[in-house]
Amino acid sequence: MHAEISFIGLFWQASLLVKLVMLTLMGMSVVSWALIIQRAKVIKAANLASEQFEDRFWSGVDLNRLYQESSSRRDDIEGMEDIFYSGFKEYARLLKAGARGQDAVMDGTYRAMRVSLSRAVDELESNLPVLATVGSISPYIGLFGTVWGIMNAFIALGQVQQATLQMVAPGIAEALIATAMGLFAAIPAVIFYNRFTNKVERLENAYANFMDEFTTILNRQIAQQQQGDQ
Repeated sequence: MHAEISFIGLFWQASLLVKLVMLTLMGMSVVSWALIIQRAKVIKAANLASEQFEDRFWSGVDLNRLYQESSSRRDDIEGMEDIFYSGFKEYARLLKAGARGQDAVMDGTYRAMRVSLSRAVDELESNLPVLATVGSISPYIGLFGTVWGIMNAFIALGQVQQATLQMVAPGIAEALIATAMGLFAAIPAVIFYNRFTNKVERLENAYANFMDEFTTILNRQIAQQQQGDQ
């Protein structure tokens, strides 16, 4: 009896459709865990890079020097540093081109940083919809397998004159395993989707705050230059 109700035994005894449901849920679980590990590494690296750059930025280093440092490793920068690089590059380009008016320079600079912000957030949110999808549909796929398994169990039960628990148990157990596998795939996906979404929102807020602070600094520099020219 123990061998009959083991997971592997029930899998091989299950109907073809229920086997496909189990394999689908197992595949979705593997994919979601791979994405969870990958996204965790990406978001952790983004947090660390932002903290390091922000410490460097507020250490009093000259902005031109910081820009040159970022420019020397352009292909490796991301997140907050990429926002700084894009903004300062556009700021310097507009000043060199003789853009008229402080508002025109700052508007162009802010738009350049906004594009980099959107690109950074898109990268952080990459594959998160997959986790949301797994978390949403896995229970229903498992429930479909459950309904099918129970239906087969009752059909088989109707074909015999005397029913026993031993006859019903494998079909019911097979059906419930499909539900359990659906929940096993869905619960981690939902938990980590919510967790990652919260972390991405916090990073986005940090990026937006940095943009506002950096814009204020550049705005002050232009005002000082204009006063010096007068």
